[in-house]
Amino acid sequence: MDWLVRGGIMMAPILLFSVIALGTFLERLWVLRRDLILPEEALRELENFLKKKMIPEARTYCQQHPSPLARILFAGLQQYGNARDLIKENMEERGKAEDLDLKKYIGLLHTIASVSPLLGLLGTVSGMIKVFGTISVEGVGNPASLATGISEALITTAAGLLIALGAVIPYSIFTSMAENVELEMDEASSEMLEFLANEAEKGSAASAS
Repeated sequence: MDWLVRGGIMMAPILLFSVIALGTFLERLWVLRRDLILPEEALRELENFLKKKMIPEARTYCQQHPSPLARILFAGLQQYGNARDLIKENMEERGKAEDLDLKKYIGLLHTIASVSPLLGLLGTVSGMIKVFGTISVEGVGNPASLATGISEALITTAAGLLIALGAVIPYSIFTSMAENVELEMDEASSEMLEFLANEAEKGSAASAS
């Protein structure tokens, strides 16, 4: 804790940013699990319902399942029997909302990575101001009197860079994870869309004949 004191007042926001970055890291690590977003068991269960044309059961299953993919598929099932465009529009709207939710808080890591070095630099400037203030009063003959300002300058710079590094790496990883999961959700949603649209077209053809 001594280094927190010697780092000066700018260590308070830097420490706060480190706590926020850690909390964001743990939260996104939990949320972006593939088995939570794209559960294989749920997909198989839904495929079975649809093959047997058990649409009410499929809707109920999607409502009860907590995954983003289930919510997207439920949006499509709500338009079951309607035209392809209506099914697609409903699924795309739900998909956009789920995509935003997957990327939620990731931008916060980027902000922390950008601002932390600036806070460290501000602490460096504050520390150097103290050093020059001490020099103007006492001269340079007493190195111990300069240690406080120098310590503040070095500690805040190091802390700011360390927090920035600890935020920018998870930011890159989580951004990539979210994009990969979005692509997989789009593929699964497209397959569901084709099935529902084909069923709607079959129903239209049967009624026309």
